[in-house]
Amino acid sequence: MYHVLICDDDRDIVRALDVYLRAEGYITHLAYNGREALETVKNNTVHLALMDIMMPALDGIAATIKLREESNIPIILITAKSEDGDKVLGLTIGADDYVTKPFSPIEVLARVKSQLRRYTALGGMAPQGNRLVMGGLSLDDAAKAVTLDGDAVPLTPTEFSILKLLMEKPGRVFSSQEIYAAIWKGSAVGAENTVAVHIRHIREKIEIVPSEPRYIKVVWGHGYKMEGK
Repeated sequence: MYHVLICDDDRDIVRALDVYLRAEGYITHLAYNGREALETVKNNTVHLALMDIMMPALDGIAATIKLREESNIPIILITAKSEDGDKVLGLTIGADDYVTKPFSPIEVLARVKSQLRRYTALGGMAPQGNRLVMGGLSLDDAAKAVTLDGDAVPLTPTEFSILKLLMEKPGRVFSSQEIYAAIWKGSAVGAENTVAVHIRHIREKIEIVPSEPRYIKVVWGHGYKMEGK
């Protein structure tokens, strides 16, 4: 699960963001000025920072500069409409995005998920142990767990095994018979329909629009392959 730092001197904003993010399954770390933010990142696992610009002790711009000396985690600035110049400066010195007050929880969550997906896809979070990552999709073989943009995906053991098979060799086309033989270890009689049903169920769980899949693609007449965006 992803760890998110929330840093703002307005405690009501921190409290609200904390509630929204924890409701989505994120682990949160709270800070109220730039110095506390840097100390939090130093002493904890943090995958993304939400950072207010105007803060006492150490403002968001200075904190971003310091943070970029040690870490490449995504930084989303929290700004006021009057701080357009600071937005540009923040992006110039290493921030990845910004949200403007007043903001909606949906917008913040969308930006958090987008930045974490990009961070993972670009290798900012190196695979650990038996973890496979493609875009926003992550499969942890040791924990038998799958997440999409940080959210848990409830797969059956068979669905998990099929997804793992495809993710281990991205871009390779597996025929229905190959998938059936690898997962069920038996005769491939009826393999096409059986595999198709399970692929459909997996798509319903990992694709935003199952009819327009981002991850599991069909190669007509040949089988299925895994792609990541």
